[in-house]
Amino acid sequence: MLEKTFDPKSVEPRLYAAWEASGAFKPNEDPNAEPFVIVIPPPNVTGSLHIGHALNNTLQDVLTRFHRMRGKAALWLPGTDHAGIATQMVVERQLAAAGNVGRRDMGRDAFVAKVWEWKAESGGAITNQLRRLGASCDWSRERFTLDEGLSAAVRKVFVQLYKQNLLYRDKRLVNWDPQFQTAISDLEVEQKEVDGAYWHFAYPLADGVTYQHPIAFDEDGKPTEFETRDYIVVATTRPETMLGDTGVAVHPDDERYKGLVGKFVTLPIVGRRIPIVADDYADPTKGSGAVKITPAHDFNDFGVGKRAGLEAINILTVEAKLNENVPAEYVGMDRFVARKAIVARAEEEGWLKEIEKTKHMVPHGDRSGVVIEPFLTDQWYVDAKTLAQPALKAVESGETVFEPKHWEKTYFEWLRNIEPWCVSRQLWWGHRIPAWFGPVKADAPANAEGEIPSDTFTNSIFVEETEDDAIAAAERHYGRKVIVVEDRVVGMGAWLAAGQTNDVNAPIPIWRDEDVLDTWFSSALWPFSTLGWPEKTADLAKFYPTSTLVTGFDIIFFWVARMMMMGIHFMGEAPFKQVFINALVRDEKGAKMSKSKGNVMDPLILIDELGCDAVRFTLTAMSGQARDIKLSKQRIEGYRNFGTKLWNASRFAQMNECVRVEGFDPATVQQPINKWIRGETVKTVAEVTKALEAPSFDEAAGALYRFVWNVFCDWYLELAKPILNGDDAAAKAETRATAAWALDVILKLLHPVMPFITEELWQKTAEFVGPARDSMLISAQWPDLPADWIDAEAEAEIGWLVETVGEIRSIRAEMNVPPSAKPALTVVGAGAETKARLARHRDLLLTLARLDSAREADAAPAGSVPIVMGEATGALAIAEFIDLAAEKARLTKEIAGHVGEIEKVNKKLGNPDFLARAKEEVVEENRERLAEAEAAKAKLEAALSRLASVG
Repeated sequence: MLEKTFDPKSVEPRLYAAWEASGAFKPNEDPNAEPFVIVIPPPNVTGSLHIGHALNNTLQDVLTRFHRMRGKAALWLPGTDHAGIATQMVVERQLAAAGNVGRRDMGRDAFVAKVWEWKAESGGAITNQLRRLGASCDWSRERFTLDEGLSAAVRKVFVQLYKQNLLYRDKRLVNWDPQFQTAISDLEVEQKEVDGAYWHFAYPLADGVTYQHPIAFDEDGKPTEFETRDYIVVATTRPETMLGDTGVAVHPDDERYKGLVGKFVTLPIVGRRIPIVADDYADPTKGSGAVKITPAHDFNDFGVGKRAGLEAINILTVEAKLNENVPAEYVGMDRFVARKAIVARAEEEGWLKEIEKTKHMVPHGDRSGVVIEPFLTDQWYVDAKTLAQPALKAVESGETVFEPKHWEKTYFEWLRNIEPWCVSRQLWWGHRIPAWFGPVKADAPANAEGEIPSDTFTNSIFVEETEDDAIAAAERHYGRKVIVVEDRVVGMGAWLAAGQTNDVNAPIPIWRDEDVLDTWFSSALWPFSTLGWPEKTADLAKFYPTSTLVTGFDIIFFWVARMMMMGIHFMGEAPFKQVFINALVRDEKGAKMSKSKGNVMDPLILIDELGCDAVRFTLTAMSGQARDIKLSKQRIEGYRNFGTKLWNASRFAQMNECVRVEGFDPATVQQPINKWIRGETVKTVAEVTKALEAPSFDEAAGALYRFVWNVFCDWYLELAKPILNGDDAAAKAETRATAAWALDVILKLLHPVMPFITEELWQKTAEFVGPARDSMLISAQWPDLPADWIDAEAEAEIGWLVETVGEIRSIRAEMNVPPSAKPALTVVGAGAETKARLARHRDLLLTLARLDSAREADAAPAGSVPIVMGEATGALAIAEFIDLAAEKARLTKEIAGHVGEIEKVNKKLGNPDFLARAKEEVVEENRERLAEAEAAKAKLEAALSRLASVG
C-alpha cells in the first residue's frame, strides 16, 4: 500500500540516481529514431542555481522527457562556460583573502594552474544543482568551454575567420574595465543612475576670432539681441576627458555657429589648437549646441572624429589614470582626482561658466562595480556584419523560428544594425588567441622602446592553430630561423640587441598574443563544437542541427545571434530549428528579483521545502508566451497540493483494488462513466501533445491540471464510487481496470513536468499486484490514443450530470446555502432523454449535489432558483434555507464595493501622469486588480439576478 504522503526528500535523490545509473538520459540507439536535440545554455562554472536557471532548465527538461517518451533519440547536451572574468575574479579574491600574491606576481602559468585547481574543486556546483532540479541531461556527454575538444574548435574557427578576412585587428573604442584591465562586452556593462553635473566650459577662439552670439529672442524664436564672444561654450559630465579633446562640433544648420566652422579654439590647459567642425551629432536644442569631441574616450565622439578626420588621443592608462599625453602636472592622476583638479582650475581661471547638477546614467562593470571607460586600444574584431546576413535570412525564411514570434523583431533589429564584434579580452583565464607577433622588417623598424607601430602589425602577425605552424609561417615570411620568446618586451630586446638584420644568423623572435577570447566566442560554437567538430563525429552527423533552443531574451544578440552566425558559416545550416524565449521570473507583485530588494526566491530552498515537482509544475504552468512569471510561494504550495491530490487519488484507487489488468482493452468498456473517462483521456492526450509540440508549456500544464484534478479526481472517482461499492461484479471489474488504465496515462502525461512523483507512483503501483512494468516511467512510451475512443453519447450523458451538479454547487456557494442543507430539485419541461438521465443518475445527483430529492413536475415551486438542464429547467428550492433579504443586501453591498474599486483603479489607469511615473509592476498590478474586480462584480450580479427570481 502506498504511504500516506509523498516524501520528496527521500524519493528525489533515490530516483535521480536510478535514472542516471540506468542510462535513461542517453539518446536511444535506434538508427531509425528521429533525433531531438537541445544544447543547454551553458551556465557559468562559477554559478549556482537561481530561479531563472530553474525556469529555463525545467522547460528544457519537459521537452526532453516528452520527446524521449515519444521514441525519439532525445539528447539534452549539458556543459558549463569557463566565464572568463567571473572565474578570474573568484580566484583572485580567494588569493587575496588567503594573503597570497596577486596574479601578476604569480605569473600567467601559475595563476592559470590555480584557476584549474579551483575549477576541479568547486566548479561543478551548478551541475549538481541541476540534478536536484531533475534535469535529465546526458551527463556522459558533458562539455566545458575550455576542454580540449572545444579549444581545438575555437582555434580552428579563429584561424579560418582570419584567413577568410572575416577577423582582423583594429584600433577602436571598447568598454574598458579599469579594475580588471580588460575590454568587456555590452552585456557586462550595467547602467546606473548617479548624481552628477554638466560642467560648462568656455573654450577661447584662436587667432583673435570673434562672433555675434544671440542672447535674446522674440516669440517666434528669432534672435533680437546679440553679444560679441571670443569663446564657444561646451558642456561635459567628464571634465578630465577635455585633455584629450581634438575638436568641437556644431550642427551644420545651426545659424549661431555657421561662421565658426573651420575656425579653431585653443584648448585650455593643454594649449592645443583644435578645429570647429560641422556634424549632425551636435544637437542645437541641447545646452549651447556645441559639443567637445574626444574621439579616444567617447563612442559618439569616435564616430564624429572618423567623419571629420580628427586625431584620437588616448589620455588614460589601463588603470584609468592620466598618461603621458597630458600636461606633466596631471600625469599619473586618477581620473576622478583629475576631474576635481580641472574643475578647480577652470573656476580659478574663469573659463568655468556654469555647473548644472543632474542625475544621469553611468556605465559600470557588472562584476567589478567600477565606472567603465570608453578606451581606444588595439583589439581583435569579427566582421559581424558579413556573418549576420545568412543568419538574418535563416529567420526571415523560416528555417529557424522564434517562439514567441515577436522576439524575431529584436533579433532583426540587432543584426541589421550590427557593429564589429570585439572578441579579445585582456585576461589570463580563457582561450588564448592563436596569434604570434614578430618584429617588422628592416624597412619598418621598431622604435628604441621596442614598440611596433600599429599600422605595421599586419606585416608581422602569424595566425595559426599551433605554435609549430606559426613558426613555419614566420620563417616563410622572414626567410630566416625563428624562435618563440616569452613576450614582446623580451622579443624586441633580443631583436634590437641583434642589430635587427645586421646579424643574418640571429634567429628572429616571435611572441604569442597575451590576450584571450571573449567567452561568447567559444559559446557561439556550442551547438557544433560540443558534438565533436572539427572532427567528423557520429554525434555531429546525427545531432546537428539541434531541434530547440530554450533561452532568455537578454542574450538573443549576445549568444543566439552569434550561434546562428557561426553555425551557418561553419556547418552550412542554422544550428537549431526553433528558439523558445522563456519569460522573466518576477516576484508576486511583478517586481524584478534582486538581493537588494530582498525578494529573491532560491529554487533550492523551495525544492527543500515543497519538493521539486511543485516548483517545476509552477514554473511550467506560469510560463505563458505573452507574460513574465509572477512567482509566489503560495502558488508553489498550491501545486504541491496538486501532487498530493494525485497521490491520494492513487491511494484511493489502490484501496479499491483498481489495478492494471493484463490485456485490458479500453475500447471494450461498456459503462457510461468508463466510456466518458476514456474519451476525456483521449482528448487530454491530444491537447497535451499538441501543446508540448508547439511548445506552449502553460497550455500543457493547464490541460494536465484540469484533467487530473477536476475530471479524474473530482468527477470520475466520485462517479465511480457507487459502482466500486456496488454488487455488479462485471461493472466493478471494468471500472477498476479503467481507473488503473487512466491513472497510468496520467502518470505518462504528467511525467515530463512532475518526474519524481509520477515515477514513484509508476513503480509503487506495480509492486504488489498487476503485471510487471516493462521499464521505468522515464523510458515508457508516450500515449497515442485513437480518436474514435471518444463516445459522444457517454460524453453528453456524463457531461449533463457533471454540469448539473456543478451548477447546483455553484448556486449553493453563491447564495450561502448551509453545507448541511438539502434542498429539493424540481425538473420542469424534461424530454424523454432528460427523464431517462434523471432516473439513471438520481442517486448520484442526490449524493454529489447534497439534495433532498430530484423529481419532475409541471411547474417550479415558489422560493426556487432556476438552472439550465438541457432542454429542461431545474428549480432548486433554497428559500427555506437562507434569509433572502439579507442575501440580497449582502450581494448588493459587495457589488457596490467592487464598483468603487473599479472606479478607483480606472481613475489611476486613466491618468497619464500615473502611467508615466509608476513602475511597470505597479501599473500591471492595477490592471490585474481591475480585471479581478470586474469579474467578481459580474459574478455577483448574476447571483443577485438569480436571487430576484426566488421571491
